[in-house]
Amino acid sequence: RDRANGCAAFRGRGRTLEPYPLVIAGEHNIPWLLNLPGQGRRVLGEIYAVDERMLSFLDEFEGCPNMYQRTPLRIAVLEWEGARGAPEETPAADGTLQCFVYSTVTYAPEWVHLPHHDDYDSRGGHGLRYNPRENR
Repeated sequence: RDRANGCAAFRGRGRTLEPYPLVIAGEHNIPWLLNLPGQGRRVLGEIYAVDERMLSFLDEFEGCPNMYQRTPLRIAVLEWEGARGAPEETPAADGTLQCFVYSTVTYAPEWVHLPHHDDYDSRGGHGLRYNPRENR
């Protein structure tokens, strides 16, 4: 929402084409998308169009590339509210879109055995409330 970091516009909702383990781990209940394609669930998420400045901000915020890595994935578009415009901002004829996600290859081995989630909401039924950075 702070345009000082660049621009981001909500475009829609999607789901990974391949399953991935989305787990909640660590003392702060952080959601982690483990970069293990073919394992876990097809994960739901929101799709945003961002400018280069916002992408740089997000990379820094997500600790990229040490904590998370920005990974290009094909996403199945479930809902599309995006503005009509440039081809890179519209789903392909098969209803997919190339998106970046923040996933990780650096995680504790036991995380693979944690419950896998379809999506993440800090107030979800899992009972693992996220502890924001400002409270740590």
